[in-house]
Amino acid sequence: MPSYDKNVNRRDLLKGLTILPALTAGAAMAETSRPATELPPPITVPNKEGHVNRSAGTVSPDGTQVVEHARKLPVHHGRDVIVCGGGPAGVAAALAAARNGAQTTLLEVHGCLGGVWTAGMLCNILDYGNKAGIMKEIEERLAAEGNAPPTNKFTYDPELMKFVLESMCLEAGVDIRLQTRVVGALREEDSLCAVLTESKAGREAWTAHTYIDCTGDGDLGAQAGCAFDVGIDESCVCQPMSLMALVTGIDAEAITPYINVRGGNAKQALLQLLIDHGHHPSYASPSLFYIQEGLFALMANHEYGVSAFDPKAVTEATLRARKELNDIIKALHRVGGAWENVALVATAEQIGIREGRRIRGRYHITADDLREGKSHEDGICKVKFAVDVHTLTKEAGKTQGYSGHGIKVKAYDIPLRALVSKDVDNLLMAGRCISGDFFAHASYRVTGNAVPMGEAAGKFAAECYAAGKVVGEMVMS
Repeated sequence: MPSYDKNVNRRDLLKGLTILPALTAGAAMAETSRPATELPPPITVPNKEGHVNRSAGTVSPDGTQVVEHARKLPVHHGRDVIVCGGGPAGVAAALAAARNGAQTTLLEVHGCLGGVWTAGMLCNILDYGNKAGIMKEIEERLAAEGNAPPTNKFTYDPELMKFVLESMCLEAGVDIRLQTRVVGALREEDSLCAVLTESKAGREAWTAHTYIDCTGDGDLGAQAGCAFDVGIDESCVCQPMSLMALVTGIDAEAITPYINVRGGNAKQALLQLLIDHGHHPSYASPSLFYIQEGLFALMANHEYGVSAFDPKAVTEATLRARKELNDIIKALHRVGGAWENVALVATAEQIGIREGRRIRGRYHITADDLREGKSHEDGICKVKFAVDVHTLTKEAGKTQGYSGHGIKVKAYDIPLRALVSKDVDNLLMAGRCISGDFFAHASYRVTGNAVPMGEAAGKFAAECYAAGKVVGEMVMS
């Protein structure tokens, strides 16, 4: 590589640069042997000109409303199944539908698959141990790629999870569209006829035989006009949100008492450590999870009274949570010793939302089902996780944790009917937006259950398409 004097003129510099191709040998030489006047073949780039399907409309005289004019939208035709939301439930739904012969499109708002597992950096999967099928397959695929946490929890590197989920979907032939948000639905009588999305391509429409709502917050069901429930009662108060983070700069052996494992008191130890060094966290059970050598996940904050459907409130909650995570790292720096070099690697792109809408289905899971350990002929998975209600409101000067509210859970079934919309004949749900009451949701909402829900929904959607029937005709009465 030639060196250059800072006083060399531009002509001499360009002459010097002409020797660079000569330094590249072999195949690279062949690539540069094309005559200078010959251009490489053109690359076909869709919409390389950046055209948009522009909006038009009028603003009301008082400036409080806009009337948007009608416009024609491009339509993506011919899919058998469309899955909205590419989180744990959505990936499983898309995989199951595609593997069972259905042409399947997966629409995801973030720039990766995995939802709360990846964009949300959850890094810890609950209630997975008794699950077979795709949940077990994901665990095995992660292990094959080197995921081997030495604790008794199912933790993982979110970057590795992205790669595994996307690989599995591509292998199955799933048509993936990232950076695409569901913003509307068109309905004819009791059936969906199109889903509307927004992306860099503007507003688009997607049609399919069967649709699956895996958005977590029940966005598609709400856009389709389905009945739904929110929160604990008419107040619609939901569980608090939490923002996850990845942390480095600490040695596992040196901080073993603070690493969250089953049966330990690491949460209480970490809480006291933070309090003793000047930060009283908003969550009474801060948790540090071991991912791999030099990498940990941290969940240590609560954002109370935030609606998942209020973007301003979610924004403010995210900003507060990110500030608190930085304050926590500063407090750990003050500890010194093993914590002296602790640092944030990243905070999650998406704050963790525990509750959104619960779309009403053909069956409504209740707290009594949990107490009884209810079984169903159309059961799709067995849930063993406890009722886990993170405290709903913040009391001044008091750090809040979580409670089971005295409900003792016996292993119970989630029936397929709870995944079938009561109001729309060709709509299924999977994940935390299925049909259930507040306390039942607080048990089945964890992601080890979301995967078998998605798998069951995707398989059933493919079966309905193959039979030429809508889900409402095929489900048990």
